Amino acid sequence: MIKEVDEDFDGKLSFREFLLIFRRAAAGELQEESGLMALARLSEINVSTEGVMGAKDFFEAKVQALSQSSKFEAEIREEKEERMRQQTEKKERQAAFKQLQSAFTS
Repeated sequence: MIKEVDEDFDGKLSFREFLLIFRRAAAGELQEESGLMALARLSEINVSTEGVMGAKDFFEAKVQALSQSSKFEAEIREEKEERMRQQTEKKERQAAFKQLQSAFTS
């Protein structure tokens, strides 16, 4: 399981490699029966079992995942606003053109 995301081949998961699990899960790159998929789906952690450092890593990963999703939502919102501005500008240019055109046809 660790070998799937262990980029530096040290046999341990660094914080970056731990976050890679969630990135791959979000991108749909993990198999459903994979142990990593089960880890990515975790919604809680038992500190007495995992220890304080395991819990710390878990919560940091959750915060990172939430901030990534809100970052993507903000980017999508900005793109939509930009498209709306472009459409409004296009309509204004067309209206100005028709007004100038009507001056020549009258």
